[in-house]
Amino acid sequence: MEVKPLGPGFFAEVRGIGLADVAASGDAYAAVRAAFEEHSVLLFRNQQVTDDLQIAYSQRFGALEAGKVASIGEGTPFAILTNIDRDTGQLVPPDHKEALRARANQLWHSDSTYKILPALASVFSARIIPPTGGETEFASMRCAWERLPDAKRQQLADAYAWHDYAHSRGKIAPHLASEREKAVMPPVCWRMRWRNPANGRDSLYIASHTYAIDGMPNDEAQSLIEELTAITTAPGCTHLHAWQHGDVVMWDNRAILHRGRPWPDDKPRYMVRTTISATEADGLKEMRPPRAAA
Repeated sequence: MEVKPLGPGFFAEVRGIGLADVAASGDAYAAVRAAFEEHSVLLFRNQQVTDDLQIAYSQRFGALEAGKVASIGEGTPFAILTNIDRDTGQLVPPDHKEALRARANQLWHSDSTYKILPALASVFSARIIPPTGGETEFASMRCAWERLPDAKRQQLADAYAWHDYAHSRGKIAPHLASEREKAVMPPVCWRMRWRNPANGRDSLYIASHTYAIDGMPNDEAQSLIEELTAITTAPGCTHLHAWQHGDVVMWDNRAILHRGRPWPDDKPRYMVRTTISATEADGLKEMRPPRAAA
């Protein structure tokens, strides 16, 4: 296996090993897991992806999330990101819920920070890609943490922030998050620093879903969240991935912000994501508040 770094301190292409190898071999899994812990984002090219293969690969890393309620993937292990209507096969209009969800995904975020059980990693496969646009951009919250002044790191090390799915969706449209979604995904609180147990490296833990910091006035919290997001995604600190057929990208939700980029409304895009739940072994235990956050 060869690992070729591509991004500014994170993001690498894995060569010589593919998804099928990892699904079949413990040694291949161990090598890819080590690269994942080191580089945070891994790219596999020219994969013959099927739903079954994507599940088998993803399950090597842990239990899979169920598809989100009220989404195309509900009842499956998948999150489906597409502008193709599943009933008609036609492209949805710009005001359709799936088009609005795509716009929400164009905010800087980490997957599942708003869930009672957050995510270790996401595995994203390109099934139908537009001729232009539709890239995915990544930024490292681990690299951002290392760039922060010591005083800021000390301030954030034991701070806790609130995350809410409805908050990020409300930035796009007031009622984009349905009442059912709000009921099953209430706000949750997580430490703002996630330490990777494999290497001891710390990362910020924020997202577009982050709306408050425990014990901090709202205006100060919003200003700090915006500041930290700007530091993480500053020019020269991100990596833009232009999708090709057969691409699969895996990223560490403990340490990576990402966002989708726009593409023409009259071009189809169909992407499939599996999401791996975090465990105590992934550093989850110390992320939980020591008390009921106020």
